Amino acid sequence: GQGCNLENFDAGKNYPVPEDMIGETQPIIGYTGALDSNRLNHEILRTIAHSHPEWTIVLVGPEDEEFKKSTLHQIRNIKFKGAKNMKELPAYVQCFDVCINPQKINTATQGNYPLKVDEYLAMGKPVVATHTRTMDLFKEHTFLAETPEEYPALIEKALAATSLNDKEARIRFAHSHTWTNSVAILYEALKQAE
Repeated sequence: GQGCNLENFDAGKNYPVPEDMIGETQPIIGYTGALDSNRLNHEILRTIAHSHPEWTIVLVGPEDEEFKKSTLHQIRNIKFKGAKNMKELPAYVQCFDVCINPQKINTATQGNYPLKVDEYLAMGKPVVATHTRTMDLFKEHTFLAETPEEYPALIEKALAATSLNDKEARIRFAHSHTWTNSVAILYEALKQAE
C-alpha cells in the first residue's frame, strides 16, 4: 500500500479562507495539483463547466504550456488560481464543496496512486474521479466516472453526500493510508511470514 503524510490535511481545523477565494460563488468544484495535460482531461473540465454554469470550478496548481494556451481560460466559471505552497492547499480544499481528479486514462495514470484523493478525503470532502484501476481501492468512498459526460451527475450526487457519517467515513478511510498505518501492516505481514 501507499503511505501518505496527512498531517497538514486536518478536517477539524478552521483554515483561513485564501484571499483569492473570497467571493467565489458556491458550489465550488475544486482540484489541487499540477495542471499537466498528459494526465488531466480538458474535456472533463469543459463538460463540468458547461453543464452547470452556476458552479465554480477552481483549479489550484501550476499549468503546463498546453493548459496555459487552452480555451478553458475563456470559460467564465473556471478559475485558475496558480501554483501554491503545499501548506496552503488545505485552506483551498476546505473551500471546496466537491473535489475532483479529472484524469485521462493512459499508461501514466492507470497505475498512478492519487495522493491528492487521500488528501481530499482526509478533509472529509466528497470526491469525483476518473475510474482507473488504482481508483478501485477508493470506490467505497468516492464517485467514479467512466466518461467526461458522467462527471456532472456524479458531482450532483457528491454535493448531496454531506452527512456527518459520510464525512467521518471518508476521514477514517484516508487515515488508514498514512505511512504509520502502512508500515504497521507491513510489519504484521512480516511477523506472520516468519
